[in-house]
Amino acid sequence: MQSLITALVVGAIAGWLSSTLLKSKGLTPAGYVVLGILGAVVGDVLFGLLGFSEHGFLASVIVATVGSMAVIWLVKQIWKKG
Repeated sequence: MQSLITALVVGAIAGWLSSTLLKSKGLTPAGYVVLGILGAVVGDVLFGLLGFSEHGFLASVIVATVGSMAVIWLVKQIWKKG
């Protein structure tokens, strides 16, 4: 249960940080939190494929933020086409 709570907190921080860094607009803060949680999974997979693993809270936030930025960028690209 504690790891689930930690994952949600990391995802929330990553979503907020990613939206701030990308200066994204168009979603509610809750939307960016959801994308941050999804981005945490994406970042973990991407870094895992590259042979990296994170250890510690700060590293988890960094990996999640990179993944979240990728997800936000992808969502913005899809919305532009539609």
